[in-house]
Amino acid sequence: MAKKFYMLIFALLMTAGLASAQVVISVAPPRPVHVGVVGVAPGPGFVWREGWHEWRGGAYVWVPGGWVRPPRPRAVWIAPHYRRVRGGYIFVGGRWR
Repeated sequence: MAKKFYMLIFALLMTAGLASAQVVISVAPPRPVHVGVVGVAPGPGFVWREGWHEWRGGAYVWVPGGWVRPPRPRAVWIAPHYRRVRGGYIFVGGRWR
């Protein structure tokens, strides 16, 4: 029984380590695509979330923006971006603050 418990703990620790690993991309991200007119919000309380470039399969792909409803009142969207690190760039995902 104890052996199974320790194996489970080991597997969880390994999974946590893999989840925190960051991919360093050697190619600089392209400039963002700015949309001039985004249209009208689909309803009260919606905010526009800008699009971003995402690294997929060895190339950048544009993920278009869209109207979203914040998870709570006065929440502010922190846009995803790339941070320069030794050897290239890492993606910092967007989040609500």
